[in-house]
Amino acid sequence: MISISLCLIVRNEEDVLARCLDSVKGIADEIIVVDTGSLDRTKEIASDYTPKIYDFEWIDHFAAARNFAFGKATCEYILWLDADDIFKEEDQVKLLELKSSLSTEVDTVSMFYNLTQDETGQVINRLRRNRLVKRSRNFRWIGAVHEYLEVYGVASASDIAVTHASTRHDSERNLRIYEQRLAKGEELSPRDLYYYANELKDHSLNERAVHFYGLFLQSNKGWVEDNIAACGKLADCYEALGNQELALESALRSFSYGSPKADNCCRIGYYHLQKGSYETAAFWYESALRAPRQDEAWSMQNTSCSTWLPHLQLCVCYDKLGEWLKAYEHNEIARAYRPDHPSVQHNKTYLEGLLLPAQALEASDLSLTQTAP
Repeated sequence: MISISLCLIVRNEEDVLARCLDSVKGIADEIIVVDTGSLDRTKEIASDYTPKIYDFEWIDHFAAARNFAFGKATCEYILWLDADDIFKEEDQVKLLELKSSLSTEVDTVSMFYNLTQDETGQVINRLRRNRLVKRSRNFRWIGAVHEYLEVYGVASASDIAVTHASTRHDSERNLRIYEQRLAKGEELSPRDLYYYANELKDHSLNERAVHFYGLFLQSNKGWVEDNIAACGKLADCYEALGNQELALESALRSFSYGSPKADNCCRIGYYHLQKGSYETAAFWYESALRAPRQDEAWSMQNTSCSTWLPHLQLCVCYDKLGEWLKAYEHNEIARAYRPDHPSVQHNKTYLEGLLLPAQALEASDLSLTQTAP
């Protein structure tokens, strides 16, 4: 059985830290908590779980803080989390099984990162991240913001999931760090251009986001999955700015980097739906359902675009085309995913109002035919 050091960097996490640490109780052999300037009870709460609490002066650099935390670990493997992450019970069981069975030949283990869920608990956004790494490899974190762990060697992909369960978020922090770097005259790497554009988009600064997504794509140095995602996000920015033609162009541009992704097919479908081109829209929503699932992808995946959402939109398309039975069938598939969604419930009532009288009439006609002399 391997031994595990859990490493966290924290700041003002009194509302979530205990929940995080409770989820690894009996799994982590050592807990390293690096505090970057808490003013609340974070360190007091941490002391109930570990004596290994260290201060690190915050220098607007996440990789520096994480590398400091990794440097304090003493076990064979290092597991990292954020304070607002948890392992659900089923994943705690899987993690214990992994701990007892993992070969020491493995250098890094990736896990799912479930970022958002719907009202039924189904995962909407997820990706993979390297979570458990061999300490002797001395892997390093890179990047002031949206940092990543540079790994190599023998890798294993686990079906264990870390669940992000945030109760709040400093939405200005990352944007502020990027703005400060630019103010100092620092040149952003292609990866930073992409993530800076994301921050701008998240703050509805769409015109600036368009500019930096453009710079990122023009660099021709981005990871292919980021290129595809940037095209989709660029389309969303143009949509927000009221330029539907450029939104369509951006979604189509994603195909130049790889096979069609479900989310971009949905964007194209929405364009045609808004234009009243219902057959064309239906084609693209069907394409979203046929697009290869990206369950093992390292990039962000919006599972809505490959499950219930295309079916909901196909319901609209086929209703407009007068094919109410097909519309009803697609709405029922969407209802299997999202039974309480208000649009799904409305569609069900509306379509049954159309279909049931027609079915009753057909049954009446059939009866008259059967009894005719």
